[in-house]
Amino acid sequence: MNARNRRTTVVAVSVAGLITPLLLIGSGTASAHSDPAKEAAKLAKKLVKKSDAKDAYEHLRQFQRIADKNGNTRVAGSEGHRKSAEYVEGLLRKAGYSVTRNAFDFPFTETLAQSLRVVSPQQQDVPVIAMTYSANSPVGGITAPVAVVPVDDTTGCEPEDYAPETFTGKIALIKRGGCSFAEKQETAAGAGAVGAIIYNNTEGALNGTLGDPSVAKIPAGGVTQADGEALAAKAAAGAVTVNLEIRTFSETRRTYNVIAETKGGAADNVVMFGAHLDSVADGPGINDNGSGSAGILDVALNLAHEKTKNKVRFAWWSAEEFGLLGSEAYVNSLSAADLAKVKLYLNFDMIASPNHAQFVYDGDDSDQVGAGPGPEGSAQLERQITDYLDSRRTPHEGTDFTGRSDYGPFIEVGIPSGGTFTGAEGAKTAEQAKRYGGKAGVAYDACYHAACDNLKNINMKAFDVNIDVIANAAGQYAWDTSLLSKPVAPKSTKGSAGSGGGLHEGHDHEVTE
Repeated sequence: MNARNRRTTVVAVSVAGLITPLLLIGSGTASAHSDPAKEAAKLAKKLVKKSDAKDAYEHLRQFQRIADKNGNTRVAGSEGHRKSAEYVEGLLRKAGYSVTRNAFDFPFTETLAQSLRVVSPQQQDVPVIAMTYSANSPVGGITAPVAVVPVDDTTGCEPEDYAPETFTGKIALIKRGGCSFAEKQETAAGAGAVGAIIYNNTEGALNGTLGDPSVAKIPAGGVTQADGEALAAKAAAGAVTVNLEIRTFSETRRTYNVIAETKGGAADNVVMFGAHLDSVADGPGINDNGSGSAGILDVALNLAHEKTKNKVRFAWWSAEEFGLLGSEAYVNSLSAADLAKVKLYLNFDMIASPNHAQFVYDGDDSDQVGAGPGPEGSAQLERQITDYLDSRRTPHEGTDFTGRSDYGPFIEVGIPSGGTFTGAEGAKTAEQAKRYGGKAGVAYDACYHAACDNLKNINMKAFDVNIDVIANAAGQYAWDTSLLSKPVAPKSTKGSAGSGGGLHEGHDHEVTE
């Protein structure tokens, strides 16, 4: 996600309540004679023992109840998200954390209509997903001929891709790749197109965003690779007319991130753990990302009264589903001096996918997939997690820093980043099915961004493994960050993106190709 084109207003509002003096987290000063490595190992072991998927599942129950009472959603800017945030805040304040609200304005949007129908030569409905922040079609849609943009490495990105007069008054069919969705629809509009259909260049649905309402030019939606190629083949054989209806509602709304940190620990040596708390509008978001939110909450509560050498900070991000806006707003709100105090960021997004694989972010780019390595220290964060999984004889593999989750803004400012992920809309391979169980050829999470992402959509085994990963890392870095400077040799896992998304895409709504 490219943050440079966003205008985000940030206000930090303290919501720390009156804390009983006896409830000071980590308030005991670490002894000068303490061995950080030994204390880290001791605390990590203790937190892993105390942290449990069954306990964390109770938080998921609360998120589900909140969604049930608020239209089956916890989308940012809604009552469902506000109640979720208040639930998290309440537990953290009671535990004695210093809690703040990091508030910001954002462009809220929801889909009112999304349909694509082939009118001729033979009627057919084609599933389409409206691009977030798309321009609106009239009610009832636009009926127009399809014009196919010739395929190359940057399909539909340059004006010369559109032959003169060929696209005027037509709906452009564009293959994904080479530039942002915003650029594709804008260039198509410049050639006279009245709508844009962008089809995927890999398996899975195409759930994209233009990134900002101000760049919208024409109604734009995404379809699967198979549907796009089939439509292109029909158009090559003769004239094809379609009806495209894309209508969305947009307005500025206010939301906030929940930030909680230990009162003890060195203020100039902050270690951060984060997960996004918001869901999409179409479902309660229990795996995406109630799972990560519940996981770090369980560990935070278990850490509450432990002594720490370093300050441990937890974040529950809002508006991730609109393009990492919460983590972006937070990072932008910090001064250079405050950013320098943050020594690492670990992100946990979708850690209980029902048809899961165990992915660890590829900090050193040893898998040579997609984006390059994370900032210096990211390789060490990866190795700390993989060493722990190896100690449990838990199989794992790398996943690319695609930019699809809240590590993105931290990487952009040079903070070492990492974390785990259990897969989204991508299909599990046969090799992965042998390694982890589950079904090959089926999405890691078939309810990704859907109403069925509910309590039944949780794999408790994966949930427990990843909560232990969080607990182990929290114990380690609460006392000792020296691992970040220790050299590690690259170790390829032949990993993948772990989803249907490509390079540098906003987690749940891809922006660029």
